[in-house]
Amino acid sequence: MPLPALKVLTANRLRSGDVLYWKPDGWTERLADAAVFAEDAAAEAALAGAQASIAANQVVTPYLFEVRQTKAGFVPLKEREIIRSLGPSVRPDTGKQAAHV
Repeated sequence: MPLPALKVLTANRLRSGDVLYWKPDGWTERLADAAVFAEDAAAEAALAGAQASIAANQVVTPYLFEVRQTKAGFVPLKEREIIRSLGPSVRPDTGKQAAHV
């Protein structure tokens, strides 16, 4: 029997466009700090709860994406989310991606 898909809730900060991830007490810029949902109901509840952040003009376009657990932590399954988790891709020598090069 396959393992259930693990999911993370993401959005973008309205003012800066920064990628954010949901955790129980709000949003974080670090995927490593994000809440990971094994149950679809809990993931959907978090997505519904993100509507309050939209109404407060904090985030835009929240959605869920799948991750897998590795020895190093949780890793997105889709290339798009891998890129988003590393930060802006226009300058890999500075900013958030510099830490990953």
